[in-house]
Amino acid sequence: RLRLRAGAGADGALRRVGLRRENRPMTERVFTGHVGIGPAVTGPALVADDNFSARYDLDRLRGTFSRPTHKLAGESYVDKVLVLNIAKGGVATAWMLREMAARGKAPLALLLNFANPIMAQGAVHAGFPLIDRFEEDITRAIETGDEVLVEPLLGRVVVRPGRA
Repeated sequence: RLRLRAGAGADGALRRVGLRRENRPMTERVFTGHVGIGPAVTGPALVADDNFSARYDLDRLRGTFSRPTHKLAGESYVDKVLVLNIAKGGVATAWMLREMAARGKAPLALLLNFANPIMAQGAVHAGFPLIDRFEEDITRAIETGDEVLVEPLLGRVVVRPGRA
């Protein structure tokens, strides 16, 4: 009978599979998604396992999440890399995102597990970065406060643990 320790690979070597965040070394992590839109930016992450609608979730004048049932209700999204699940919304999204950018009330970037074509159009129209379709659930891979480098043309996100 062969006994391997939990987390051991086929060759018996230990792997980092399944370790919780607090047990990981304090190093950069890289995540790959679909090639995105917009310029490279760096900033703090604001993360929730929730969906995103520019029309129904945000107070675009104050720069905060306003829908009471949203997991980020009351939080400011201005100058943050938003990390959320799925894009929601229709054609109004594009002009709303542009309006937010024009008022200086826009996020730095949007990282979504899945974006719809309207959200992509809105990101282009507003001139801010968007990446989606990551190899893993991006809302579980990044934590609020992590420093995030978003490189849309490479479809790459580099994460450094936050100081929180």
